[in-house]
Amino acid sequence: MANDLFGYPLRRFFWSPAVFRGPSGTIALMDWLETSNAHIFKVDVPGFSKDEITVQVDEANVLHIQGTSGKEEAHGKEAIWHLAERQTGKRGFSREIELPENVKLDKIKAQVEDGLLTIVVPRDTAPRPSKVRNINITSKL
Repeated sequence: MANDLFGYPLRRFFWSPAVFRGPSGTIALMDWLETSNAHIFKVDVPGFSKDEITVQVDEANVLHIQGTSGKEEAHGKEAIWHLAERQTGKRGFSREIELPENVKLDKIKAQVEDGLLTIVVPRDTAPRPSKVRNINITSKL
């Protein structure tokens, strides 16, 4: 909803930290830990296989994590439901995280094990060149 009102570029001013929710699906619970070497994201993805999860980084350094599952449990025609609290049928989740500038995007690794997606984004410890550029001043243009 906020995306529709404010647009993508402005959402960083309204949410802190820079963790955004997607417009559809449910939100997967997540932990974000920063160490001296990497940013580590741990996302709960119970019931999702690695083929049902996508992890992408766009040109704006936003990490997109999505999962979709179209599996539906098969039950005989004679089955009688007494209670249905678990989510069945098509389900999904979506998370978006704006990554800091000091990361190595080409070294990101992801792993799914026992319903936990772990994404390791290594930090770039090399000093960055200054973005300040001196402009030479002359008396005439």
